[in-house]
Amino acid sequence: MDEYKKQQILVLFSNWIQVTGVAENKDALVVEGYLKPGQTVEDIRRKTRGIIHKIHHKQENYRDIFTICFQPTVGNIPRINLVLFIMTIFTTLFAGSLMEGVNPLQNPVLIVRGIPFSVTLMLILGVHELGHFLLAKKHKVDATLPYFIPAPTIIGTFGAFIKMRSPVRKRRALVEIGAAGPIAGFLIAVPALFIGLALSTIMMDSSDIGLKLGESILMKIATFIMYPQLTDNMDIILHPVGFAAWIGMLVTMLNLLPIGQLDGGHIAYALLGKWYKKIAWGSLGVLLFLSIFSINWLVWAVLVYFLTRMKHPPIMDEYEPVTQYEKMIGIIALIIFILTFIPIPFRF
Repeated sequence: MDEYKKQQILVLFSNWIQVTGVAENKDALVVEGYLKPGQTVEDIRRKTRGIIHKIHHKQENYRDIFTICFQPTVGNIPRINLVLFIMTIFTTLFAGSLMEGVNPLQNPVLIVRGIPFSVTLMLILGVHELGHFLLAKKHKVDATLPYFIPAPTIIGTFGAFIKMRSPVRKRRALVEIGAAGPIAGFLIAVPALFIGLALSTIMMDSSDIGLKLGESILMKIATFIMYPQLTDNMDIILHPVGFAAWIGMLVTMLNLLPIGQLDGGHIAYALLGKWYKKIAWGSLGVLLFLSIFSINWLVWAVLVYFLTRMKHPPIMDEYEPVTQYEKMIGIIALIIFILTFIPIPFRF
């Protein structure tokens, strides 16, 4: 068992029991002791839900014995993370093959046509979350491996996330962890966008056909570089690799909104201090205003509000001066947000 993880669990349980003994099994930690006044086993189970897979409890000679079971693993990867990852590969392959005009339900072999889209999107999402994970490890923050979310949507997924199981106490840690994901994902999405544009096709105005994708500043720059002769009566039919890159940049932009516990919320809270609440609520107001032009923003505003409640856990050094290094990370994140911002993401 990872020594750091073991110490984290013991610190957590010492809040509720007086620990007198500790032993290890393969996938479990056995903690012996006495419940502190006012604490119950059910309270402990409730407080550790989502952090610990399962807790078994028994009493022997008036002592409380807790067997703390962790997620089943395959190698060092929790089984649930691996299963979700494999499922998301299949759902994104299915979505990508539909984009290529084939139906895997009629001929399962044709699902391989979805590989370009699936690989590109999974790589962008995976590198984004890996950025968070590696910086969390650097700062000794207990974080899970990424959870991918398969979904029956046109892109085959609702994205991915990691869960931080211990608080982030320092400003630099919060800034680095928050910014690492968007920066890492962006560095993959940009070359993927240029590759996707190179593989795309040009046709005359197709305003009456299908879904129209909104353009960010970066998309306009990349389009001008790749197709300088493009006129107003021409449209680009994005290759699946380009569409995956577009989705990746949209996800990056949404995550950089300075609200709650989104990546941008972490950065804004760390750098703006007392101004954070005004910025967060102001940003939510902007989303509601943008919903006049696109219902997508209303959906996102509602989700963000109810998932984050606009709150952010405090850090220990929030009144210390912000360093130039931290400001630079914030500026890089802001530039990425501006480059990837799409006023109207989808038009029909």
